Amino acid sequence: MLFSDSYLTVRTKQEILFKEKGSKFLAFIFPVTSEAEIKESLLQLKKLHPTANHHCYAWRLGADKAAFRANDDGEPANTAGKPILGQIQAKDLTNILIVVVRYFGGTLLGVGGLISAYKTAASEVIAASQVYERFILFEYKIDFNEESINLVMRILKENEAKILSHTYETNNAIIFQIKKQNSERMEKDFTELYTAKLTYLKTL
Repeated sequence: MLFSDSYLTVRTKQEILFKEKGSKFLAFIFPVTSEAEIKESLLQLKKLHPTANHHCYAWRLGADKAAFRANDDGEPANTAGKPILGQIQAKDLTNILIVVVRYFGGTLLGVGGLISAYKTAASEVIAASQVYERFILFEYKIDFNEESINLVMRILKENEAKILSHTYETNNAIIFQIKKQNSERMEKDFTELYTAKLTYLKTL
């Protein structure tokens, strides 16, 4: 369920280096929109850092923030992935992946030390990133006859819709995106236009 009109995420990939008692923690943050992107980012990091001891990570996806996961990658249970996820949740971010790559420095950090190190690495890479507010968009398709085109275009313009495609066949069809905050009014406008059929496609 979406109660907000926007969410916080990051614009670009970022990385930082954090050191603790000889161990090196390389923290990476990625903007992502799917599990396929997450898998690809993890694969690329493992190719770049094949000799690292651990690739621990956490991610959260979706405007509703409902999908998330944490992975300790061999570290003691809940000492790596969970602290990373905790920082994502604390900053209320979504559509992001944070990976912390660890090179062991010879000194055991203990459970408390590991939790603190992974939490700090995640916190610092978030702090180094450009966090921004992204408005939730809904994508729709509107089918209508030729006589309705002026009314349809007026409704789309009044509700600040972004037209993605317009096809001319027996009937006209427009695929467009609109801010969630404008969608209720737009849906009402089209409900009153009996010569048009509105279909919801997806949330972005």
